[in-house]
Amino acid sequence: MEYLLISLGVICSIAGILGCIFPAIPGTPLNYLALLCLHFSQPEPVFSNLFLIVFAFLTILTSVLDYILPLLGAKWYGISKYGLWGSSVGLLIGVIFFPPFGLIIGILIGAIIGELLAGKEKSQALKAGIVTFVSNILAMVIKLSVSVLMAFYFFIKMF
Repeated sequence: MEYLLISLGVICSIAGILGCIFPAIPGTPLNYLALLCLHFSQPEPVFSNLFLIVFAFLTILTSVLDYILPLLGAKWYGISKYGLWGSSVGLLIGVIFFPPFGLIIGILIGAIIGELLAGKEKSQALKAGIVTFVSNILAMVIKLSVSVLMAFYFFIKMF
């Protein structure tokens, strides 16, 4: 059972890092699951309760920020619904047809096209695309930072 949980933890940890880049995979929750697998695979507790609570909180926070940060950036700049829909469609098209860089480019181009369809000028559409792009990148960096930190603790404690 010990080896099964540790193997599952390794898979979750690697998939969690990838999930910070690919939106279809829940990155930070998988990394937290990896910590739990390691914690419960040993007869003695690997992590303290406080450690697990702090990382549970960080997992929830980063998962929420992943959705809220781009919307806050868009709302702050005043991006139209067309721009938001365009960035979402661009993200999906980019991930499906041009992974992994299509994710980043798709968000930018999708938001610009959406804003142009909403009747905004080219300069406004470009600014909206950049704001959406930066907000998404910021959310991705936050997720990746927390996931890498959890993977670090997982592998340090595993060995």
